[in-house]
Amino acid sequence: MIHFFHTWKILHSFICISTTSISRICHTTQRENSFKQLILLSLSSTNSIMGVFTYEMKVATVIPPARMFQAFVLDSDNLIPKILPQAIKSVETLEGDGGAGTAKQVNFGEGYQFKTVKNRIDGIDKEKFTYSYTVIEGDALMNTLEKICNEIKFQASPEGGSICKSSSTYYTIGDIEIKDEEIKSGKEKASGMFKAVEAHLLANPDTYN
Repeated sequence: MIHFFHTWKILHSFICISTTSISRICHTTQRENSFKQLILLSLSSTNSIMGVFTYEMKVATVIPPARMFQAFVLDSDNLIPKILPQAIKSVETLEGDGGAGTAKQVNFGEGYQFKTVKNRIDGIDKEKFTYSYTVIEGDALMNTLEKICNEIKFQASPEGGSICKSSSTYYTIGDIEIKDEEIKSGKEKASGMFKAVEAHLLANPDTYN
């Protein structure tokens, strides 16, 4: 999984995604009358622990959880560079077999403000559709963050689609604080990556089934 996209992504990876490239992809889904995107953002207490900031995000989609998990998590290393090449150039596995402990390097697109980040997979459950990873190295940490811990979970929704619940915890270096506008920007870019994957699945209904 990439950060986002963050977040991540991120960073997903969820936070380093080009909003320009995302908007072009998402425009193709406007013709889908059934397409509905709901983003519920809630910021947890950012001052409860000095140097630790956590936010949570909930995104609803018409795509079932198994299919969304397959594309957004299991095959994201291949899919994201294809649909968002301006943002993510490639993803390399540095060590591991894809399970817990696997280390991956995300290489951002040419001319992007960051070059690389290194992620470590902390856990993955293909049956429960859960995934956790930590951003541990790279210039995207901007010498202000020690690491970013991310958790993602897909659940079935009553409408037949799914709900993606994610949380990201930022560990800052020293007493550095993260501004609210920076977190909001990261949330928007993370949801943008999610929308891009959803748009691809809607346009290609026979994939990841």
